[in-house]
Amino acid sequence: MPEEVGFIGLGNMGGRMAVRLAEQGRSVVGYDVVPGLADKARARVAGSIAEVAAAADVVLLSLPDSKVVESVVHGDGGLLAVSREGQVIADLSTAAPASTRELHKQFAAKGVSFLDAGVSGGAAAAEAGTLTVMVGGDQAMLERIRPVLDCIAAKIFYCGAPGSGHTAKLLNNFLNAVCLAATAEAMVAGKKAGLDMETLLNIINSSSGVNFASMNRFTKIIHGDYLKGGLTNTLMMKDVMLYTELIADLGVAGLNASGPLASFGLAKSLGYADQISNRVVDAIGDVSGGVRIQSEENGQS
Repeated sequence: MPEEVGFIGLGNMGGRMAVRLAEQGRSVVGYDVVPGLADKARARVAGSIAEVAAAADVVLLSLPDSKVVESVVHGDGGLLAVSREGQVIADLSTAAPASTRELHKQFAAKGVSFLDAGVSGGAAAAEAGTLTVMVGGDQAMLERIRPVLDCIAAKIFYCGAPGSGHTAKLLNNFLNAVCLAATAEAMVAGKKAGLDMETLLNIINSSSGVNFASMNRFTKIIHGDYLKGGLTNTLMMKDVMLYTELIADLGVAGLNASGPLASFGLAKSLGYADQISNRVVDAIGDVSGGVRIQSEENGQS
């Protein structure tokens, strides 16, 4: 029988990944500060972080940001205090690489392997088990937990030293944010210009402007389906801010971050903070004369 997998953070992404693990025959023991999420994720409910650590040799984290990860690690009864030699902790969160590297060092001093394992693909990929996972840390430990990650991922990339997985994730998320914000702006402009949205998307997706958002998001949005379970505008802006901190540390010129920061910041200020980031197109539409790009018969989702 496969060993029990610990899971801390069972929200939007973590809950879906835990369900996927259960569907693949894995026994999951889960903890979240929100009551009921562990049950919903088909996990055995743990009453504390310590209970998860005591039950599982492999512990997965899926948390909003480095501050929350650090609180789970360093808080009273946190993972650093209760973990034991030989355990593997894989952080699936979107986190600051500098914080991640420090956690690697702290856990290594206890004989615990800490892997940064950023994931990409969103809620749909989490449900289908087709996420892309980017891993930094000890490659031998990645191979040890690969059977667990294979339950949730279609592709697993070993990126190198501690922090490299989370670095790769931030670079990817930045491009995701740029493409989503820019495509939203172009679609609003096309609508105001009187272009047919389906035709415009077909042109973009057959031409040099094609991108993930135009192919996989706006083909739904123009029919009133904003999709579900993806990053909120707040989280998208957080990811772009983490990217700007990363490139500042690296000494790389940040010439293209202002666009998505302005776009998702606008969405936050107009009341879309906790809604899926695809609603950035509505925020841009709001300040462009109340434009909605979906056809009238579909209305607003």
